[in-house]
Amino acid sequence: MDVSPDDFEIRALGANDVAAMRDMLSMFGEAFEDVRTYTDKQPDDDYLGQLLSGSAFIAVPAFSGGKVVGGIAAYVLPKFEQARSEVYIYDLAVQENSRRMGVATAMIAELRKLANARGAYVVFVQADYGDEPAIALYTKLGVREDVLHFDIRPRDGAACG
Repeated sequence: MDVSPDDFEIRALGANDVAAMRDMLSMFGEAFEDVRTYTDKQPDDDYLGQLLSGSAFIAVPAFSGGKVVGGIAAYVLPKFEQARSEVYIYDLAVQENSRRMGVATAMIAELRKLANARGAYVVFVQADYGDEPAIALYTKLGVREDVLHFDIRPRDGAACG
């Protein structure tokens, strides 16, 4: 299904949007070619409802014809040095046939509004080297910082991820 910018609806999910969150998880799995991670061990409805109603997580899908065609999963990180927060885009994806139509930019615009309403001073995201479409999008919207990322296991012998 191809979409144009006028054909999609973008909104934050709330506690009563568990089905839409599950649809967004399935879309992430397809877009990232990692269906098992996003669908095999999904939490129950109560967990997702609490996640969506809390203040620490933001889900912003894009819908076209009632179907999820894109999504952002973001976390609100309260800061300790000042009474403010940051919003971290953990996952952002758009279905392949809906890319390059402004969907990601529109979802980020909605997330920016939500971040501002929550008193966040910045929205940040990581991109992998070689992911040129993501790097181009984020470069258009923000300031690039080159950093190193490390995964540290919480205990010896535990797997990351």
